[in-house]
Amino acid sequence: MERRKFLFRSVQASALLLISGNVFASALPMFNPVKKKKVYFHYLLFWLRKDLSAAEVKEFENFFEGLKKLPYQKNLRYGKPAGSSPRNVLDNTFTYNASMEFDTLEELEAYGQLPEHLALVKKYKPFFEKMIVHDTVYN
Repeated sequence: MERRKFLFRSVQASALLLISGNVFASALPMFNPVKKKKVYFHYLLFWLRKDLSAAEVKEFENFFEGLKKLPYQKNLRYGKPAGSSPRNVLDNTFTYNASMEFDTLEELEAYGQLPEHLALVKKYKPFFEKMIVHDTVYN
């Protein structure tokens, strides 16, 4: 009988330790918050020349495909306006947009100076009449 009580109390103590350990582990971030890593986004808007042929407009996508191959950037995506319902705050006058991520501001800045990047910009600059860039940092 004493052995049974001992085993039962041992199981109870183990369960209590397990539960309290999980509660303590889940509360740790409150006492020692993990610093979230910043992410840098590079967002581009392009207005292509109106006199380009459909084939030239399609060829412009090779600009983005070339950028995808360069170091530092991650998750490059590009597309055209979505055709959302018109509203006062919506600007869908652009032809293409692109966005990509960078781990640091230094990498974003270095990316812009890569000879391969500069060569792609030089090659495809005659295709567009206007370009706007937005760089953003997210915590």
